[in-house]
Formats: sequence, structure tokens, C-alpha cells
Amino acid sequence: MIDSKRTTNGYLRDPDVQLMLRVRDGDDAAFAQLVERYQDRVVGIFHHVLRDREAAEDLAQDVFLRVYRARDRYEPTAKFSTWLFRIANNLASNTRRSKGRRKEVQVVGSESGPLGVRPAESMAVDESGLRPSRLFATDELREVVRQALETLSERHRMALLLHKFEDMNYAEIGEAMDLSLPAVKSLLSRARESLRSKLEQFVR
Repeated sequence: MIDSKRTTNGYLRDPDVQLMLRVRDGDDAAFAQLVERYQDRVVGIFHHVLRDREAAEDLAQDVFLRVYRARDRYEPTAKFSTWLFRIANNLASNTRRSKGRRKEVQVVGSESGPLGVRPAESMAVDESGLRPSRLFATDELREVVRQALETLSERHRMALLLHKFEDMNYAEIGEAMDLSLPAVKSLLSRARESLRSKLEQFVR
């Protein structure tokens, strides 16, 4: 039952928030629905940020374990996806710190993945920044974009992926990554400018 205080919460219109409230009330079937909806997306984000498929799958499992363990304390203070990807971002940050000076293993994924078309195949540069495009129709150009994306820091890639593939606005990215609105704008602006400088010769 949702009390009258919670009915004033705008986030209750989010169907995934409704599912999580059912999870909080002990509905394991609702939790299974959330896992089904988000598992591939979480794995995809981790894969493209960390470039390690096995680590991405392990971290995704950890995300949902944390979601389940937090069910009794859950309150809808944000969209479910924002809350979920905040957990994912925290885990990614912990993983980065734990790596220390160990060399990263870069894994080149298949032509498509959990996010659908890979970021390297669906980003282009125009005067305003990045947008989905059909320009990259050849393997050579896809590889150029992939290499350009991999020059970004993991934080820049995370912000870019949340913005372009999870369709999060700046405020939601700020909540997910624990950043102020100006910091998010700056992060995305630097990411776009970095990609633009590396790719503009290929999209003219």
C-alpha cells in the first residue's frame, strides 16, 4: 500500500519505481522484472566503461544484489534508472580505485552488444556535439570512432553513455554520478570536444 504522503511524489509515475516498491513489499517477481529490464543495459554500461566483459557481468550482478539488499530501505527519491545507475557508478568508481596501477585489459566487443548498436557505431560529431548517425557504415570508420572513445577517461565515457544511451538529462547524470550540474555540463563538454577534435577529419 502506498500512503498518502508518497502519492505526492512525482517519481511514482515511473513504472519501474512502482516495481521497486513492490520489491520492497516482498514481491520477488517484480524484482525479476527489473533485472530483466536492466541487466543488459547495466552490463553494457560497465563493458564500455571498463572494457572488460567478464568484469562488467560480475559488477552487474553486484549491482542487483545491492538493489535487493536495499529493498527494505527503498524510497522513491529519483527515477529508478537514476538510482540504479548511481549504484553502478559507485561500483565502477570503486573498481577503478582498486585497480591501482595494474594495467587494464582492453576487450574489443562484437559488432553489437547489450546496448544495441555499439557506441562506436552510433556517434558522430556535428557543430553541436554528438548525435546518432548513419555516417559510420564501414568497418574502418567504426574502428576510428571506437579508438576515439577509448581515449576518454572512464568518467567521461560513463557520463556520455548515460546521456546518449540511457537518455538521462544533466540533472539525472548529476544524481547518478554525484556531480553538480555545472560539473556534468563541463564533463560532457570536454568529452564532446575531445571526440570532435579526433573525428572531425573523418566526418567532413
